[in-house]
Amino acid sequence: MFKKVLLPSIFLILAYGFWISPDFKEIAAGVAIFLFGMLSLEEGFRAFTGGVLEKLLRRSTDRLWKSLSFGVVSTTLMQSSSLVSVLTISFLSAGILGLGEGVGIIFGANLGTTTGAWLVAGFGLKVKISAYAMPMLVFGVILIFQRPGHLKGIGYVLSGLGFLFLGIHYMKEGFEAFRGSFDLAAYAVSGYPGLFLFSLIGILATVVMQSSHATLVLIITALSANQITYENALALAIGANVGTTITAIIGAMGANVAGRQLAGAHLVFNMITGLLAILLITELIWAVDYISEKVGIRDFDFTLKLAVFHTLFNLIGIMVMLPWTNHLVRWLQRFIKAPAEELDAPKHIYSAAIEYPDAAVEAVRKETLHIYDNARDIIIRGLGMSHDQVFADELPKQQLEKQSKITKVDIEDLYDRRVKRIFSAVIAFISRADFTWKEKQSGDFHWLRDANSRIVEAIKATKHLQKNMLHYLISDNHHIRHEYNRLRIRVAELLRELETLRVNGNSDVALLSLDELKLEFKEFERAQSRRLFQLIREDAITPEMGTSLMNDSGYLSDITNSLLAMATTLFVSQRKELTGVERKIALDDKELEEVLDQ
Repeated sequence: MFKKVLLPSIFLILAYGFWISPDFKEIAAGVAIFLFGMLSLEEGFRAFTGGVLEKLLRRSTDRLWKSLSFGVVSTTLMQSSSLVSVLTISFLSAGILGLGEGVGIIFGANLGTTTGAWLVAGFGLKVKISAYAMPMLVFGVILIFQRPGHLKGIGYVLSGLGFLFLGIHYMKEGFEAFRGSFDLAAYAVSGYPGLFLFSLIGILATVVMQSSHATLVLIITALSANQITYENALALAIGANVGTTITAIIGAMGANVAGRQLAGAHLVFNMITGLLAILLITELIWAVDYISEKVGIRDFDFTLKLAVFHTLFNLIGIMVMLPWTNHLVRWLQRFIKAPAEELDAPKHIYSAAIEYPDAAVEAVRKETLHIYDNARDIIIRGLGMSHDQVFADELPKQQLEKQSKITKVDIEDLYDRRVKRIFSAVIAFISRADFTWKEKQSGDFHWLRDANSRIVEAIKATKHLQKNMLHYLISDNHHIRHEYNRLRIRVAELLRELETLRVNGNSDVALLSLDELKLEFKEFERAQSRRLFQLIREDAITPEMGTSLMNDSGYLSDITNSLLAMATTLFVSQRKELTGVERKIALDDKELEEVLDQ
C-alpha cells in the first residue's frame, strides 16, 4: 500500500517541479544520473565478489577492531554503505560471519560513508569534475562490452564514477541556476523546530533515493549554492544518516534471523547517533568550528564544515556504542528471534546472497547440512528408533533386538514438513545462480545439488524399507525378525560413522575412512545375500519372506550409497582446494568390487 501511494506521489511532485522550473529539471537529472552511477559502481564491485572480497572479509573480521576497520575501508573504496550492508547480511545469513563481527562492519561503514562528503565538498565542488567524467564513461563503456568478468567489472566501476561526477556537476549547475529564480533559503527554519523538521526531510529523501550518499551530495551542492542554511544542512545530514538504515532493513526482509538482527543493530546505531547529534548540536557546532580553524578550513566554507560535522557525529556514535557492542548483540538475539513454524524453513539462504558466489556456496552448504539433520531424524524415527538410542556411547543392539512395540511414523508427512520446503528453496536458489565465469563456485553448486538429491533419495528408500520392516520386526518368526533388526542396526551404525566423519571431516584420514565404510557395506551386502539363500534353503523363512528381505536389502543399499555419496561432498570434501583431487582418488563401485574379490 505504501509503495502504491509513494511512487505516484513522487511522479506528481517531479512533474510539477519540471513544469514550474527548467532549472529543477537539471537538479533532478543530476540526482538521477548520480543514482545510476551508484548502481553501476555497485555492479562493478559485485564482479569482484567471486572470492577475493569474500576471503578478505573472512580474514579481516575475526576481531571487533578488524571488523570496524573493514567497514571503514570497504565503504571508502566502494562509496556505498548500502552494498557493504547487503554483503555483510549475506555473509551473516550464510554463517560465515558472527553477529558481533557484522555489527562492527556496520559501525565502520557509517564512518566510511563520511568520506563521500569529504570528496564532494573538497574536490567535486572546487574542480570541474565533468571534464573527468567523460573519459571515464568512454573507457568504462568500452570495457563493459568485453567478455572477461574482471574487465567488465572495471568498466562498470569507471562508468559508475563517470556518472557520479556527471551527476554532481548537474546538481551543482542546477542549484546555481535555480538560485537566480527561486530562493529555497527563504524557507529556512531555525532552532530545534528546524532541526527536527529538516532531519525528517533528510530521512524521507534518503528513503526515496535509497542512498544516503546521494542525499549528502544533494545537501552539499544545495549548501554551496546558498539554497539552504548551514544549520538546516546539518539537520538534513543527521536525517540522511538515519534514513540509510532503510536500505539495510529492506535487504534483510528476505534474510534469516541473523540478517534481521544485523539490520536491527544498524537501525539502533543510527538512531542513537542521530539523537546524540541533535541533543549535542550546539557543542558539535562549536567542535566543528574549532577543528576547522585548526586544520585551515575557512570560516565560510560551510560545505567542508558539513563534512567535518558528518564525520564527527558518526565518530562520537561509534565511541559511545563500541563498549556496548556485546550487550547490543545479546539484546538483539533475545529480542529478534526466528518465528516458530510448523513447516521447517530455510535458515541460511536468502535472495540477496546469490550476488556473492562464495557466500552463496557457503549458504547452500549450511542449508544442505540443515536438510541432512532433518533427514537423519526422519530415517531414525521411520525405522522405529530414537536419536538417543542411535547416538548413545554404545549402540544398544540387544535393546533394539528385544523391542516389542514399534511406533509407525508417517515419513511422507515428515518429509513434507521438515525437508520438502527447504529442498525446494535450495534447488530454486541454485538454479538462479549465474557463475559461468566462476568455474569453482559452479562446480561446488553441482556437487551440493547432488548431495541434496542423495539425501532425498535416502528418505524415499527408508519409506519403502519401513513397510515390511515394521511388519516383520514383530513377527513370530525370530529368524526374519533378526534379519530386519540387522538391517536397521546397519543403518544406525552408518549414521554413527557419518557423524564421526562430520566431526573429523578435515583430517587426513577422512577419505580413507569413507572408503573403508564403502568396503564394509559392500561386504555386508554380499554376506546378506548368502544368508538370505541359506535361510530359505533351511526353511527358516518362507520364500515370500525371502523376497521381501531381498527387496528391502536393496533399499538398505540405496540408503547406504546415497548417504555415503552425500558425505563425500559435505563431510570429506570441505577443503575446496582438495575437492577435485579427493573425488578422483575416491574408490568407485567397480574398484570396490575388485578390492573385495582380491
